[in-house]
Amino acid sequence: MLATLNVTFPFFALVLCGYLAARRGLLPLAAIPGMNSFVLFFALPCMLYRFGASTPIAQLLDPSVAMSYLFCALVMVALVVSVTRRGRIGWNDAAFGALVGAFPNTGFMGVPLLVALLGPQAAGPAIVTILVDMVITTSLCIGLSRLGPAVADAAQPEMDVVQTSAAQAAKNALKGVAANPMPWAILSGALVSAYQLHLPAPVAATVGLLADSASPVALFTIGAVLARSNMLAASGHAPAVRWSEVLPVAGIKLFVHPLWVLAVGHTVRALGVPLDSFALTVMVLVAALPSASNVSMLAERFGADNGRIARIILVSTAVAFLSFSGAVAWMAAPR
Repeated sequence: MLATLNVTFPFFALVLCGYLAARRGLLPLAAIPGMNSFVLFFALPCMLYRFGASTPIAQLLDPSVAMSYLFCALVMVALVVSVTRRGRIGWNDAAFGALVGAFPNTGFMGVPLLVALLGPQAAGPAIVTILVDMVITTSLCIGLSRLGPAVADAAQPEMDVVQTSAAQAAKNALKGVAANPMPWAILSGALVSAYQLHLPAPVAATVGLLADSASPVALFTIGAVLARSNMLAASGHAPAVRWSEVLPVAGIKLFVHPLWVLAVGHTVRALGVPLDSFALTVMVLVAALPSASNVSMLAERFGADNGRIARIILVSTAVAFLSFSGAVAWMAAPR
């Protein structure tokens, strides 16, 4: 356990540094979107490209990992919606609660952390889960969010409400995925891996510099984003958040999700599905990660209760320092 904490501590410490920097005003809130853009459009795509290019193509196209993880994600979405959709929580808030309960912070935190813990071979299964969550889980939850009454759209302030069908919302979500550089970086890396191509040395060096910056800047930015969301929610611009609407989702994310992935993984292996045991370990640890920080931005974009979403992310990130380390120690223990 101590050896695991030695690896995980710096990752969570960087998140805490970003949180404290934003809370104390050392990092202006106006600078956070710029840092987020640097990570999203430059550093993280280069990191994912590098991992994709160095990973055997068979690992990036593993249907047993994709289908098993997708089934788990769909069940998690259904579980969180069924548990939380009551009282004042309608379809919009329930759907984004389900997304924050099923979507781990794999891109910003998970890939570099798992590679540090398990080695470069962990990148392949982790990248597969990123694609599942970005393309399918996110689109499904955005579609579900449109099933309720018309809601305000933060991107169109000149309109009081926007009524969007679930199908149109899902289509818009897929357009958003197409504009996201991360899937294209993964695809480019997969093509390079498949055809054994190599970038020119100066270009490879540039990609390497950006990739090396991804992990520390992304982790620092996660903390800053959490602080900003918490500060904005506490400023009175959002309704009061009850802990009874936060803790169950955070608990499901950190404990139910990895246990469910483990149970499904063992079941499909018993049924003869060729799911590699190492890939299953990576999938379980991905599920044990805290909630993805970008869900807060999506919730704000679609008019959900972003104060609740921000607190779920904050709680899951804080608790994951111990729970994720425990999951690593447990999965690494001899059976």
